Amino acid sequence: MKIALFTDTFYPDINGVAGTLKRFTDYLASQNISVKIFAPDTHSEEYVSSQLYRFKSLPFFLYPECRLAFPNLLDIKSELQSFGPDLIHVATPFNMGLCGVYYAKKLNIPLVGSYHTDFHYYLQYYDLLFLAKYLWKYMNWFHRPFKKVFVPSYETMIQLKRHGFTKLELWPRGVDCQLFHPFYNKHEVRRKLGVTGKHLLTYVGRLAPEKDVSLLLELARLIPADMNVQWLLVGDGPLRETLEKEAPSNMLFTGYLKGEVLAEVYAASDVFVFPSSSETFGNVVLEALASGTPVVGAKAGGVKNIIQSGLTGKLVEPGNVQEFLDAIQMLLNHDSLRFQMGMEGRKYALTQKWEHIFENLLSSYEDVIGSERHAKFA
Repeated sequence: MKIALFTDTFYPDINGVAGTLKRFTDYLASQNISVKIFAPDTHSEEYVSSQLYRFKSLPFFLYPECRLAFPNLLDIKSELQSFGPDLIHVATPFNMGLCGVYYAKKLNIPLVGSYHTDFHYYLQYYDLLFLAKYLWKYMNWFHRPFKKVFVPSYETMIQLKRHGFTKLELWPRGVDCQLFHPFYNKHEVRRKLGVTGKHLLTYVGRLAPEKDVSLLLELARLIPADMNVQWLLVGDGPLRETLEKEAPSNMLFTGYLKGEVLAEVYAASDVFVFPSSSETFGNVVLEALASGTPVVGAKAGGVKNIIQSGLTGKLVEPGNVQEFLDAIQMLLNHDSLRFQMGMEGRKYALTQKWEHIFENLLSSYEDVIGSERHAKFA
């Protein structure tokens, strides 16, 4: 099998889409499956591969981690004809994605896609809700030619069905439980981070309006001082400067972390707090659970399909500061419950294996390729 992947974000970009696609292409390489990746240039030399074909680009204003590429159509056509893919997978609906759709039609190559980001939800945070009707029209038009559209959660599938999408199939996310685990030296990690509080509350993700991160500042001000709480905000984004100016002294900002350093932070935390209600999945939530850390998260989007409220954490009403506050205080005041939830979260994460998830995706690829071949010769 040969696969051509078109995406507007790829490693070393730091976001869920780029991370998932990088892990998938690594898996394909381990299975000796050929892949050619068409993606925007990131102006970074961190990752260079003969499989990767990059184009000049500019950041997309709503989501700078996704970039608007300026692809050379003749170069893409030449690469595709030379490579001879059995299938094209389009992961994003911007310029690179449009190129993938165009050449799938033009070269008669089976086409599938995946839906990763709820851009409709983002519009309300940037005073662009008047564009919602046009956005959904575009998204329906864009995804219509796909033989299958892979979605990360049942919640996303339900939402897309309401908007007229068809041929939807679940493609959830896994987690590396060898990297993310509870067995790091928590005291040493906290010492390295400069954490002095008794309890550590952590958020990992983009510091942007659509992630509802301003709620974290409200929580930091409301938690009683005698609880001796320290906050750790891991990530970056357009709100970082404002948050740092307004944050209380017990809130630390680390910027983006990855690999073992990030895994240590999850494991050293008492509670992972995730207010975002815009997630189609919520990779960081699963990483926290794998690390034995219970999660207090918004009961919305893909996150509500990951957290088992009362067992691995607590789901609360999106944006409800009091419910978040009550859930956090309850967990901090009950060590045995917090530990039990952490262990249940770890147990759940151990069932979410990337290998099994990717095997199922390849099986779906084979179904599409087989049905297209059958149609050609019928």
